[in-house]
Amino acid sequence: MKIKRALISVSDKSGLELLVKALNDLGAEIISTGGTAKLIRSLGVDVKDVSEYTGFGEMLDGRVKTLHPVIHAGILADRGSEDHLRQMEEKAIPFIDMVVVDLYPFEKTVARPDVTFEDAIENIDIGGPTMIRSAAKNFKGVAAVSSPSQYAEVIAEMKASSGELSEKTLMGLASAVFKLTSGYDSKIAAYLSSVTEGDGAGDGLPGDISINMKKIIDLRYGENPHQRGAFYVSSGDSPGWTGKEALLQGKELSFNNILDLSAALDIVADFTGPAAAVIKHNNPSGAASADTIGKAFIDALDCDRMSAFGGIIGLNRPVDGVLAETILAEAGFFECVIAPGYDEKALKVFSAKKNVRVVRYSPEDVPGKGGTDIKKISAGFLVQDKDNGESSSQDMKVVTKKSPSEEEMASLMFA
Repeated sequence: MKIKRALISVSDKSGLELLVKALNDLGAEIISTGGTAKLIRSLGVDVKDVSEYTGFGEMLDGRVKTLHPVIHAGILADRGSEDHLRQMEEKAIPFIDMVVVDLYPFEKTVARPDVTFEDAIENIDIGGPTMIRSAAKNFKGVAAVSSPSQYAEVIAEMKASSGELSEKTLMGLASAVFKLTSGYDSKIAAYLSSVTEGDGAGDGLPGDISINMKKIIDLRYGENPHQRGAFYVSSGDSPGWTGKEALLQGKELSFNNILDLSAALDIVADFTGPAAAVIKHNNPSGAASADTIGKAFIDALDCDRMSAFGGIIGLNRPVDGVLAETILAEAGFFECVIAPGYDEKALKVFSAKKNVRVVRYSPEDVPGKGGTDIKKISAGFLVQDKDNGESSSQDMKVVTKKSPSEEEMASLMFA
């Protein structure tokens, strides 16, 4: 199936330039909306606004712009049906051969601490899912492109076959769409359930929870060599610190590496001051906070240096060359280090230990304050709110005759 006309409307503009220029080079007409159309024009590529294409301006604050028969007939028409072809000719409606759409970032919107219910509702995408589902249903005649991660493969195939895409590719794109929209609807349902069911005391968790995940990478094995393993994220999420860009040095992360790195990040992210944790087999052999990140690291290591051997080091401050040298000198053998950044000297120091995995995380990767924690057990799932409780020594009630000293109370609060 050859791509002669493409409709593009995306929130995430990453990689779009390559796709747009490839379509333009192949002679495809491009239709677009709002900010996407503006970007395409800035690239020197001709683009027709949807309102011009349909002859009907957008209305209701943009809620209605692509919900139009000229758009959906162009997408849904069965190219193998003589009746459909006749109706399209009678109405003078052109075919649309490719739909490139991602969805409003609903999950990121509702994760904001200051989000209002009105903001959440306005970020429920209607036109996007409708268009991309229409294209996916009619995949034999329409390419349904729903993620920037698909652009490279689509571009390569179109260039190799004069603008055509195979039925196998089209079916794969369609399958990805229905996985995407299924997860998207589940997140909206979960949010609305949390609002409607969360106001009552004691029963704030939703009645139903749907979990939609996409596989990011197959791992060499699971917790043990005889187990298969893979890493998944919630549909619509990015790999974060598990992605290739975040691994600055070393072999790909293993199942156990990811598990331990997550535990390290969970601990150090809890502290506003400099903090360090050393993790071995998903348990901390040591954790500490101090005035400097270097002191916090040494204190965490000194908790149990023997158990720390071969472990994971987590830090909540960037690593400079001096700290990198300290880590190599003091920690001995360790698997990974994760921190929010590294200077050039630090990376040069770590490069002397090729087997050490150096991982960088960003503020977006820090565990959020909202949401739920889900644990799988043999009988089902245990679900609870994330542990966001904050307390001070003044909140504590001493029930023994002997009260802790200030130093003991500080240690208790740290624990």
